[in-house]
Amino acid sequence: MSQKIQITLEAARKNMGYTQEEAAKLFEVHYQTLAKWEKDNSHMSASSIEKIPRIYHIPKENIFFGPKNEFIRLKKERRDDVLD
Repeated sequence: MSQKIQITLEAARKNMGYTQEEAAKLFEVHYQTLAKWEKDNSHMSASSIEKIPRIYHIPKENIFFGPKNEFIRLKKERRDDVLD
């Protein structure tokens, strides 16, 4: 079964070449709010989530929602499964 590719909010920002300050302006939030979302975006407002495709040119379904450390853990787990 094919899994959809997901990346973190931080990776999406960096892929676009934005600083946190630049991206925060586009989301209309303080850069520290964006920094918090990049660590754990599970509490982003629906209106902010809807801005992701316009700002980062990626479907919101391709963004991992949750704590960044969980994304890293899952990614490592999947890589280990492939190697077994």
